[in-house]
Amino acid sequence: MMRTKRFQAGDALKQGVLLLSAFLAIVPTMFMIMTALKSEDDYAADKLGLPSHPVIDNFRAVLVDSPFLSWMANSALLVAGSVLLSIAVSCLAAYAIACMEFRGRQTLLALSTSLMAVPPVVMIVPLFVLYSQLGLISTYQGAIFIYAGLITPFSVYLLATFFRTVPKELFESARMDGAGHFLILSKIVLPLSLPALLTLVVVNSLYVWNDLLIAIIFLQDDAKRTLMAGISVFQGRYNNQVPLTMAGMVIASAPMLILYILFQKQFIRGLMAGAIK
Repeated sequence: MMRTKRFQAGDALKQGVLLLSAFLAIVPTMFMIMTALKSEDDYAADKLGLPSHPVIDNFRAVLVDSPFLSWMANSALLVAGSVLLSIAVSCLAAYAIACMEFRGRQTLLALSTSLMAVPPVVMIVPLFVLYSQLGLISTYQGAIFIYAGLITPFSVYLLATFFRTVPKELFESARMDGAGHFLILSKIVLPLSLPALLTLVVVNSLYVWNDLLIAIIFLQDDAKRTLMAGISVFQGRYNNQVPLTMAGMVIASAPMLILYILFQKQFIRGLMAGAIK
């Protein structure tokens, strides 16, 4: 009886923590959306309440009177290029580490994993000097290489962990039929690892989409400004127009929110599978 009460108390505490976390995450989002739907006069009259007469003029102004769509296109290009490049490299590396026998593979995985602890800011100066010599400053390909390098260690770790859950009997059967490593990877491992791959797409896309440091330093051309870099300029320009600024925040958040909603089941399955293993 006492044990049951302890379990119930522990469950109640966990539920309370989860509810508090959800509340802290939802309230700023709701404030942002409600403010974006207010006019300037409505916001001045009641800053925290619901909009009395919801308007969409703020969204129209953001999309028409500012280069928001251009910034979003630049960010989408960087996300697509860096995530695809990272996943391609990570799949090959993770397969070699998880499914091939060679000396030093655990050391290689440990070294790759340790790179996740290196803060990107410590690499800014050497990367900037190198890119200046190579002429890659203010180029999309240069930024894509940097982002791909930053997100690859986590990708290798997650995929290597997931690949190890694939039954060894499938590899043995494929080898008996004459399949090589590349065929096993493309026809067996990758289809079974779709949840992990979609998890990486969501996580890495969020990282690249929300990054500001690399975008400001390595994409100095105004025409190649990313969304986060553009938002910093947008906030400074419309600092006194809070509803307009919040409308910009809503538009900036929408693509990644839609991406997560579309793949949330696979995202959770991928994280759970890697954690359980």
